[in-house]
Amino acid sequence: MGSMTASMKELSGNYPVWFCDIWGVLHNGVQPFPVTVDCLQRHRRNGGTVVLVSNSPRSAAGVTRQLDDIGVPRDAYDAAVTSGDVTRDLMRQQPGHKLFHIGADRDLSIFEGLGVERVQLADAGAVICTGLYHDDHETPDDYLQLLADIRARNLDFICANPDKIVRKGGKLIYCAGALAEAYERAGGKVLMAGKPYAPIYDLARRRTATIRDHDVPLSSILAIGDGPETDIKGAADQGLACVFMAGLSDHAHENGADFIRQAVPNAKVLRVVSDLHWD
Repeated sequence: MGSMTASMKELSGNYPVWFCDIWGVLHNGVQPFPVTVDCLQRHRRNGGTVVLVSNSPRSAAGVTRQLDDIGVPRDAYDAAVTSGDVTRDLMRQQPGHKLFHIGADRDLSIFEGLGVERVQLADAGAVICTGLYHDDHETPDDYLQLLADIRARNLDFICANPDKIVRKGGKLIYCAGALAEAYERAGGKVLMAGKPYAPIYDLARRRTATIRDHDVPLSSILAIGDGPETDIKGAADQGLACVFMAGLSDHAHENGADFIRQAVPNAKVLRVVSDLHWD
């Protein structure tokens, strides 16, 4: 654990590259967090690079459009890397290129340009899950029969978003990770693309090298996120220093370092904050 005394301004000087989570850190699904936007803009004006690293099942282009709609300014970040981008590689690798899709129609852009066919379960060689069909009111319990049918066919389950639950405005909604967890409990094989798994960080580092015209050592990268199981564990597994934004978790904020130490013992957490102030 770090001393947790350095400001984001000081961390900007020590860590020129920031891998920043999106949902819960940059916006709440409805509107941006102005303090975070200001901090990211200041880091970039300070010579830093901001790569948004998200467990969104959408492509980077799709997430950028979503950020535009929510009102996040483009000068707050340099690039976005998503679980959706990594997932597309996994989708391409499936034999027969026929996949059954679980998720909302808004996520169908993940199929674009892949040469992968979206089919009924009876014809599928694997399953791609981007979320629940109707996450505004459904829960994983609504999917137990479907998951049992998939398990009976012994299909691989590609999870485009390892997040299990997020807050949208004032409401909690379930994500693809919750269904993947249920499928694993049933004995099924799950393929994960996003945080905390290595492929999304590898892609983020490649994008960073393109932006800065050179490879960036791990010691120059700071990860920022609000998910202990995804953002903080992923950073720890990659050897990255990190900032934990506990603003959406009262328990986490009250217990600060102790909470993270118990959740992710090997994490190098430099700050625990309720919002991302620059000074």
